Amino acid sequence: MKSSNTAALLTLDDYRKYSERNLTKLARDYYESGAEEEKTLRRNQQAFDRLLIRPHCLRSVESIDTSIEWLNGRKLEFPIGIAPTAFQKMATTDGELSTVRGAAASKSIMICSSWGTTSIVDIGKEAKIVGATIWFQLYVYKDRAVTEALIHRAESAGVEALVLTVDTPVLGRRLKDTYNKFSLPKHLKFANFESESQAEMPKGAAGESGFMQYVSSQIDPSLDWSTLQWIRSKTNLPVIVKGVMRGDDALLALEAGVDGIIVSNHGGRQLDSCIATIEALPDVVRAVDGQIPVFLDGGVRNGRDILKAVAIGARGVFVGRPVLWGLATAGSTGVSAVVGILQSEFRHAMQLSGFRSIKELQRDEHTIVYESKL
Repeated sequence: MKSSNTAALLTLDDYRKYSERNLTKLARDYYESGAEEEKTLRRNQQAFDRLLIRPHCLRSVESIDTSIEWLNGRKLEFPIGIAPTAFQKMATTDGELSTVRGAAASKSIMICSSWGTTSIVDIGKEAKIVGATIWFQLYVYKDRAVTEALIHRAESAGVEALVLTVDTPVLGRRLKDTYNKFSLPKHLKFANFESESQAEMPKGAAGESGFMQYVSSQIDPSLDWSTLQWIRSKTNLPVIVKGVMRGDDALLALEAGVDGIIVSNHGGRQLDSCIATIEALPDVVRAVDGQIPVFLDGGVRNGRDILKAVAIGARGVFVGRPVLWGLATAGSTGVSAVVGILQSEFRHAMQLSGFRSIKELQRDEHTIVYESKL
């Protein structure tokens, strides 16, 4: 049973701890695990801790503006969105429907996963009812007809952008899933597909998770820049690439005409020993030089992390695991509460550091200091 009393949960870590009682070991390990030795998983958070804030004083912060233009004129009250996460019905019965309700309540954008346990069609219907803004995260299948059908299904559902994941030509080696022989519970499936080969996850076997088998059989490892051009030819929606970690790749994305970039290492779930996303952010921001928005995910655990990312040049951040903690704790109420904590903490950090707007924050190049340089 999900808790309806979240008043005593004050931080994202409180939600993490509480959510554990509502998750099976299989689900918890899937949501929480990283690749290999999980060095990148840990580094994503630790790298934020190595950044320090240099605050101003004696600036009136009685009235501040935390809003920002997100994409193509869409304005949000806070630079915080919900990252795509798969298989949300392992966290609560309504899964993605609860998340989209939480997104609407917190006035944040939700990126819906290709690998949702609720179809994008049903999420889109709920989004229209509750007034949520949704994007759709896209994987490229070996069968391009499957990918094209996904694109058109997302368009008809009312998504405002496609988010192409570019860091998963093959699945990262997630040892906990392998030990657990991870596969979806029998009552769940990949809800965006009709064919059994795409909708059903194989049963896990010794030495390999069912998920690894699925990705190996379905996802196209030949994904390259020409694939991006093919996707752009199939839709008029804005296309954002998720998984860029280098300035030179950001320039190639810019040349390919993308509408935005998400700096991401897949939450530390793909290549281990990869740099943290906040470490990659400055290089990408410099490369695109304001021509397109740059977002970030990975390791964000409080409002101060968000201030650091935005000060360095991120248009906004997306959070994944913390939303699952909220979902597992209290459904849609937990989702909106988790996002609400981040919003409150970000506003508080803005006030204590003496900034009245995001524009003012990003004009000050001396706010963020690397600990090693002090």
